[in-house]
Amino acid sequence: MILQSLYEYYQRKSADPESGIAPPGFEWKEIPFIIVLDEQGNFVDMEDTREPVGKKKRAKSFLVPNAVKKSVNIVGNLLWDNVGYILGIDIKEKPDRAQKQKEAFLERIRTTFPEPVTDSGINAILKFLASPQHPKLLEHPLWKEVLEINPNLSFRLHGEKQLVCERPQVKRAIGDQSGEGGLRNEICLVTGEAELLARLHPAIKGVWGAQSSGANIVSFNLHAFCSFGKEQGINAPVGKTAAFAYTTALNHLLHRDSRQRIQVGDASTIFWAERQNPMENLLFDLFGESPKDDPDRGTRAVSGLYASPQSGASPLENDPTRFYVLGLSPNASRISVRFWHIATVGELARTIRQHFEDISMEHPSWEPEYLSIFRILISTASLGKSENIPPNLAGDVMKSILNGQPYPRTLLQLVLSRIRAEQATKDKKGNVSYPRAAMIKAFINRQNRFFNSTEKEVTVSLDESNQNIGYRLGRLFAVLEKIQEEANPGINATIRDRFYGAASSTPASVFSTLLRLKNHHVAKLENRGRAINLEKLIGKIMDEIKDFAPVLNLEDQGRFAIGYYHQRQNFFNKSNEEKGE
Repeated sequence: MILQSLYEYYQRKSADPESGIAPPGFEWKEIPFIIVLDEQGNFVDMEDTREPVGKKKRAKSFLVPNAVKKSVNIVGNLLWDNVGYILGIDIKEKPDRAQKQKEAFLERIRTTFPEPVTDSGINAILKFLASPQHPKLLEHPLWKEVLEINPNLSFRLHGEKQLVCERPQVKRAIGDQSGEGGLRNEICLVTGEAELLARLHPAIKGVWGAQSSGANIVSFNLHAFCSFGKEQGINAPVGKTAAFAYTTALNHLLHRDSRQRIQVGDASTIFWAERQNPMENLLFDLFGESPKDDPDRGTRAVSGLYASPQSGASPLENDPTRFYVLGLSPNASRISVRFWHIATVGELARTIRQHFEDISMEHPSWEPEYLSIFRILISTASLGKSENIPPNLAGDVMKSILNGQPYPRTLLQLVLSRIRAEQATKDKKGNVSYPRAAMIKAFINRQNRFFNSTEKEVTVSLDESNQNIGYRLGRLFAVLEKIQEEANPGINATIRDRFYGAASSTPASVFSTLLRLKNHHVAKLENRGRAINLEKLIGKIMDEIKDFAPVLNLEDQGRFAIGYYHQRQNFFNKSNEEKGE
């Protein structure tokens, strides 16, 4: 089903001349340097196609013949390759191998374009390669850098804009050879038609963490993977046409500039519809991290989901178009399918909308209105580093969002463990940050929606009517910390740093101590009216607390964190109101 959907996507995109997807036999490849020749094969110039992108340089992409698969074998690409293949120059201290590489590169051209060659561009390349030395090339200012990085090179005739490998005769020759090299005629599992099977499928590039040279979803490189005496691609018979189509579609979707690709933990997640649909572009803004130069992009995208029924446009919730979401992760030389989800655009719009409603939480004005998946996942990671996000968590969270199911329990466990483990930060809420509080709220409400519908829903902001023991104790802990802070202005460490873990899990062991400590702090407050108001707030919170629980379960530990967050945020909002902000 995955390969069939990708094959259909390729057919749709290839019918659109503006799509930029590669035609059969070709692929888009970054070519940093271009050798410019005249029609006699003389070197004219070397062109640098790289442009600065941030602190790095990025080469321009060109449409070139498909790369051949290389391991230790010597086989050249057609009309483009590295320095060793094009010029036979030894870079890796293997002169014999470099010479064989040049011969293989030349042989590939001669095999594809048998004599007499009528194309002036190909003739120019053959004449250039026949020359044993290229003094003007070796003296070019860029040559030293070329030797250092050994990039891909290709050719262009002086005065022309396109590469030689983009010329019409090259395209015709590749088209004529597209049916060669298959294993045998059989029924293709993707198209259902008889055609030559692909022995090896083209490499898939762009999956985060996978080999830079590319990896495969379909491959059989060990005898243990084969059956009934079959070898390589014949174990999963896919025609050459279908193999090219699905891999080209994947590479197109996985491209670094693609708006149909987001990174969810270790899963490179791509998505597409069975026909052109606004959701193909919207999903990138919904789940991706907003750029620094447009921090409100995600907010606008989510607002679009809510506003669509009133906007007069066709609401996404009623769109029956089929939509696909695929999560891919690296696995040695292969690519693993982390998750695969099929739904209509309408179903997807509703589940995504529910997700953002679930994680909605009161927050400071400088924080984003809606949190990206990355912000949620990074809040569970040690040191706030993306590489520390548990590998299976991202896929499980994404599946929960797409299916509208409860979030994985691991998410709650990780968030609570990070809150307890980390020291206070410079913000006014400490370890219980906005993303963590929002995710705990979402987990509890969604869990109750499926398994305990009578439980009171956790609200977006402070809920003084919430009688849950965990929530009340979290509020109480926040008030006790506030009293300590006002009694000791500029204090570096509060009760949160020493007692939060115990207070949120075994409250009976610490709250009696904290309440005695509170009396000492209240006595130091110079504003007696403020002291009385804080004492009244404590009495109001404790009014329904008959005894401190010896242990709080995981969900109530989560409610403790939310109660603490809500109460701290309430203090912060009142402080701003008093300042007139």
